[in-house]
Amino acid sequence: MPTFHIEMFEGRSVEKKRELAAALTETTCKVLGVDAQSVDIIFTDVKTEDWATGGKLWSDPR
Repeated sequence: MPTFHIEMFEGRSVEKKRELAAALTETTCKVLGVDAQSVDIIFTDVKTEDWATGGKLWSDPR
């Protein structure tokens, strides 16, 4: 059972998450030959103040 954990900045719409889930599921089924019901996708919305790259929070001015 493939499980995808996707972390991204908050603010994406439910419609965009649906679109991404459908695309990932379709591609996973084609490549791995699994049934769509076995593909799990977990979305985690992260605030920019809780994510840092290069030692700098994304909420800080760039």
